[in-house]
Amino acid sequence: MFYTLLRPLLFQLDPESAHRITFRVIEQVRRLGLLKRVSVSCRSRSVMGLTFPNPVGLAAGLDKNGEHLDALAAMGFGFIEIGTVTPRPQPGNPTPRIFRIPEANAIINRMGFNNHGVEQLVENIQRSNYQGILGINIGKNFSTPLEKAIDDYLIGLQKVYCHASYVTINISSPNTKDLRQLQAADALDQLLGGLKSEQAKLTQIHGKYVPMAVKIAPDLDEKQIESIAALLLKHRIDGVIATNTTISRMGIEHLKLAQESGGLSGAPLTQSATAVIQQLHHFLQGAIPIIGVGGILSPDDAQDKLNSGASLIQLYTGLIYHGPGLIKEIAQLICADSKHNHLQQ
Repeated sequence: MFYTLLRPLLFQLDPESAHRITFRVIEQVRRLGLLKRVSVSCRSRSVMGLTFPNPVGLAAGLDKNGEHLDALAAMGFGFIEIGTVTPRPQPGNPTPRIFRIPEANAIINRMGFNNHGVEQLVENIQRSNYQGILGINIGKNFSTPLEKAIDDYLIGLQKVYCHASYVTINISSPNTKDLRQLQAADALDQLLGGLKSEQAKLTQIHGKYVPMAVKIAPDLDEKQIESIAALLLKHRIDGVIATNTTISRMGIEHLKLAQESGGLSGAPLTQSATAVIQQLHHFLQGAIPIIGVGGILSPDDAQDKLNSGASLIQLYTGLIYHGPGLIKEIAQLICADSKHNHLQQ
């Protein structure tokens, strides 16, 4: 209700200013001890060897530097993913670089992995009191040549390993030049082989196993999805996140902002992201869990992702259009269904 009144005011501002102001206010309220923690009653579920208190998570991108973990933790998320973070700080693409399309419940962004670097992210995590499940999404710096991308991912994995519940390998942002080429069979095979080898070493050094998930694009055909699934199985990757934003403009071609470059998220992505989940589920046969993300703006959207084969879901654009109340709304429906099915068994 409160967000319904607030949204028109926020939408008068450019998206990045609205983002900064929103978090500034939330942090102020939290510091005053007035931020009420949202309680979600749910049967926990085990995914990737981790116990999730509820299946509704925050997708990477909203808190790139891990600056707002304590505030986000109060909103009812079952898990939080921060990043994408790169080894070195970088400013991202020139502004303006994010565009709301309210008539389509959508957003186009071409942020370009703007972040303060992995060292700063680790410091922010250490300062927070967050004790829940934390995913850390890692990527490569813009200035790193594609043939040396693995070096950046290895640095990211090494730096965040101790602090993450799981690590996401982002090879699917459309806003870093040629990054999606890492989804091609030979490149992905080499990348995953190197990361799994490093994961094994880090497990020995730190005495704990931190699962890895790979985040893929929605703009893949069935053959490409089959190839990616085969490599995920070959390298025993722990999870897959489907999907990132799309470069397609299907359904919004007639709208003025559709011509802006970048990744499209929100309602136009709903069906294509779900289709990728269905195909992944078919090829993986339950051997690797899927985290569903892309165009979840209602409890029904979330349930569709789960029915299509996802074990967990993540939100981003839905929060921009419907506010944090969407988290509990979705969790209550999913958890009620889960409880009902459990009782029937």
